[in-house]
Amino acid sequence: MRILTVNAGSSSVKIRLLGPADELLAVRDVPADRGRPEPGALEAALSGLDEPDAVAHRVVHGGSHHPGPVRLDPAVLAELEGLVDLAPLHQAPTLAAVRATGLVCPDVPAVACFDTAFHATMPDHAATYAVPKRWRSELGVRRYGFHGLAHEWASRRLCELIGPVQRIVVAHLGSGASVCAVYDGRSVDTSMGFTPASGLVMGTRCGELDPAVPAWLVRHGLGVTEVQDALSEHSGLLALAGSADMRQVLDRERAGDRDASLAVRVWLHRLRAEISAMAAAMGGLDAVVFSGGVGERAAVLRHRAVDGLGFLGLELDPITNELTDGCVGTPPEVDVSAPAARVRTWVVHTREDLVMAHQARELLEVGPD
Repeated sequence: MRILTVNAGSSSVKIRLLGPADELLAVRDVPADRGRPEPGALEAALSGLDEPDAVAHRVVHGGSHHPGPVRLDPAVLAELEGLVDLAPLHQAPTLAAVRATGLVCPDVPAVACFDTAFHATMPDHAATYAVPKRWRSELGVRRYGFHGLAHEWASRRLCELIGPVQRIVVAHLGSGASVCAVYDGRSVDTSMGFTPASGLVMGTRCGELDPAVPAWLVRHGLGVTEVQDALSEHSGLLALAGSADMRQVLDRERAGDRDASLAVRVWLHRLRAEISAMAAAMGGLDAVVFSGGVGERAAVLRHRAVDGLGFLGLELDPITNELTDGCVGTPPEVDVSAPAARVRTWVVHTREDLVMAHQARELLEVGPD
């Protein structure tokens, strides 16, 4: 089967057409401001492609009812529309991409591949919040986790490169960012929770925050929507340094900008804390994988992050670590560990499209369980 994968991210919609052997037949990246391309741009990019046998969409939030991929139909779409408030930066643009793709490929089956599904294996003690039972049982308040397609690929790819690895922490770092504890190929903990706004500091998202803060702000005159919008779209690096682009923040830090320096230090502090927490969830650590645009390309951030994690057995080789800087095209997949390091550190290129294609083929060829 030839699979068209549509991955609506916060800055672009990534379109890949994969052949039966996962060979790349076509690549299109459509610019998208906050996940929304210019009107007609997505349809134009799709119309120039050969018709696929199936379309696989990355869907950020699948709620509690989808531990695996599902064929898209009106009932599923309606259910996913109800989750827009839990992933405001991604869910609505993704569903818009589903509709646009349906106009170009109306007779092609479409499959939703969920970022939350990989984390369905988290044990109850990792997924449960200490909140009233009604919130948990009736309102679905729990830790769902996100970036599952990226975490699944990075952990699988590492094992393809070096053989079986039992305890892996994946640090998927981009405009959105999260870490995941992968034990024997299964997610057992992750930094994101009920929504993709929690955990690490991100481009425009705040990450970890005392839950009393939003209520305090509302009591002091801010509207609920105003607070929600600020925490998702006007926080993170943007709030601390004036830019959501880590490249610009690093440039400003090098130029002596104190706000940028603080932003990077806050970002690194949360990253080290979350990597350490994931190692604790597995009782130790065998490897760390860096992926995502920042994780793959920013050697200086990998160095500074790992420099504070030596107690876990991590140490980088400064020469090898620099190999991904300034790359034109895809950075190399490389072991950046110091030779004597007890825990290996790798850089792996993110290929969510391969996971999506595999899931779509399995669902459509074999059928749901």
